[in-house]
Amino acid sequence: MGEFDAAGDLVTGALIGRAVDHGRDDTHGAQGGICLNCGTVLVGPHCHQCGQAGHVHRTIGAIWHEILHGVVHFEGKLWNTLPLLAFRPGELTRRYIHGERAHFVSPMAMFLFSVFTMFAVMQIMGISPPPEVGGSSQFRAGLETGWTESALQNARAKRAALNAGEPRAVALDREIARLSGELAELRSKPMAGGAAAKPVVRTGWPRLDKGIAKAEQNPGLALYKLQTNSYKFSWALIPLSIPFVWLLFAWHRRFHGYDHAVFVTYSLAFMSLLFIAVMIGGAVGVPGNLIAAVATFVPPVHIFFQMKGAYRQRGWKALVRTAILLVFITFIVTLFGLLLLGLGLLG
Repeated sequence: MGEFDAAGDLVTGALIGRAVDHGRDDTHGAQGGICLNCGTVLVGPHCHQCGQAGHVHRTIGAIWHEILHGVVHFEGKLWNTLPLLAFRPGELTRRYIHGERAHFVSPMAMFLFSVFTMFAVMQIMGISPPPEVGGSSQFRAGLETGWTESALQNARAKRAALNAGEPRAVALDREIARLSGELAELRSKPMAGGAAAKPVVRTGWPRLDKGIAKAEQNPGLALYKLQTNSYKFSWALIPLSIPFVWLLFAWHRRFHGYDHAVFVTYSLAFMSLLFIAVMIGGAVGVPGNLIAAVATFVPPVHIFFQMKGAYRQRGWKALVRTAILLVFITFIVTLFGLLLLGLGLLG
C-alpha cells in the first residue's frame, strides 16, 4: 500500500506540475481540468477547493478588470447595486441583511468608493480652501469681497434679462450701483497683515491653545486641515450614526446592530453620490434653484423609503422615524464637526 500511495502521489504531482508549466505559456488557465492554484481536479468553472476561476487571463485587459474588481467588484455588482441604492434603498438594505450578498457591492466598499470619488471630484473641480490666506482679518476681507462680487454678478445677470423701465429693472439698477460701490470700497482697503490678535478662547491645554492660535493666524490652513481630516475620518460617521438609529428601534429585538450598520453605511454612500451629482450639476450649468431643491428634498425622501423598506415599516411609522432621524442627524453632524475641529487643532 505504501508503494501504491507513493506512486499515486508521484502521478498527482506530475499532473499538477504539468498544469502549472502549461499555465505559464497558455492564457486559457487550467490545463487538463486541474486548478492552477492548488492542483485540485476541476468539476466546474471554479475550483471547489480554493475558489479560483479555472479560466485564467494573462492580458492587459485582465489587469484593468482586476483593478475595477478590487475597487468595487465591477463585474456586475456595481450595476446591480446602484439602481437599488438610488431608487429602492430599502429593498437593497433588506436583501443584503438577509444574506443576499453575491449580487451587491458591500456597504463598506460602496461607502469607501463613494467617498473616494467625492473627494476626487472636489479636487478636480478645485473645491478646496487655499492653504495660505494670511491672517483672520485678511481671510474675512477676502470672503466679504468674494460674496459682494458674486452678488454683483447675479444682479447683473438678472438685469440683463429685463427691459429698461420695468420696475424690477429699476430696482436692480439701484442694487447694482450699491454693490459696485461696496466692491470698490472693499478693494480700496489695504489688507491688514502681520500677526493676528491673540485668540479669545483659552482652554488651559497648551497643545490645544497652540492649535487655536495657529487657526487664528491662518484660517485658510485650518479649513484645509478640516477638509483633509473629513476625508481621512469620514468613516467615523458610521459609528457616530449607529447609536441614533438604534434608539429608533431600541424595543424591537428582531433588529440588531448589524442591521443598523448596513442601513447607515448604504445611506451615507448614497448621500456622497448625491453630493457628487450636485457638484457636477452646478459645474455644467444646472439652475441653482433646481440644485437647491434636489439637495433639500432628496435626502429625507431617500431616508424615508430606505427606512420603510429596510425595516418593513408602515408609512406613518417610517415617516415619524425619519423625522426623528433628521433631528438626530444635526447632532451627528455637530459631533463629527467637533471631532474634525479637534483633530485639526491638535494636528
